[in-house]
Amino acid sequence: MQLKYVGPKPIISQHGISFDKNKEDKYTYLPIVVQLIKALSHDYLQDKTYHYDVDTSHIDNTSLLRDLLQFCPEVEKLVDKESHSVEDEIQENIQRAHDSHTLSQEEIEVLTKNITLMHEYLLQRSVNKAVYYAAITALAKLVEKDHIDHIITPMFQPFVHVLHSLQGILAKEKSPVDTKLDIYKERDELLVKLQVITT
Repeated sequence: MQLKYVGPKPIISQHGISFDKNKEDKYTYLPIVVQLIKALSHDYLQDKTYHYDVDTSHIDNTSLLRDLLQFCPEVEKLVDKESHSVEDEIQENIQRAHDSHTLSQEEIEVLTKNITLMHEYLLQRSVNKAVYYAAITALAKLVEKDHIDHIITPMFQPFVHVLHSLQGILAKEKSPVDTKLDIYKERDELLVKLQVITT
């Protein structure tokens, strides 16, 4: 298994390959998830607030993978399953191109070549996505296990994205966990707070 950034979601057609810059590679967010897991992985004392300076600027791929395997030991099985699923999807798309009644023979050949050209890109993006959601699930389990009532991060897009993903996973639990995100300002710094709502 390998982790590396590939890029935004590709849009593959018989006319070429373009990229949807609104659909970023989940690899971008992995260092933040790992740092949040590290920040929350300790014993807690009641009524105590813990602070952790998240620094994601120096996490290399090897360290990132080592940390992920520590917190998400099942991640390699998930990646293997996802890789097979994407391989099947790529083959289905190639078959669909060949079975098309609306494309010319030249367009079928171009589309098939474009899909084949993006094979490794698509595979790596799917691996990154599977690993990201495995890490988010590990983070959600930590929040539930330790009864963490809130997480505050800087108001930067990657942090908001991660907290939003965490909200989604917590809401899908067998016993759904209700949360809310608030943005506020403190000492001229914009912050985002994920609050776990207890009933």
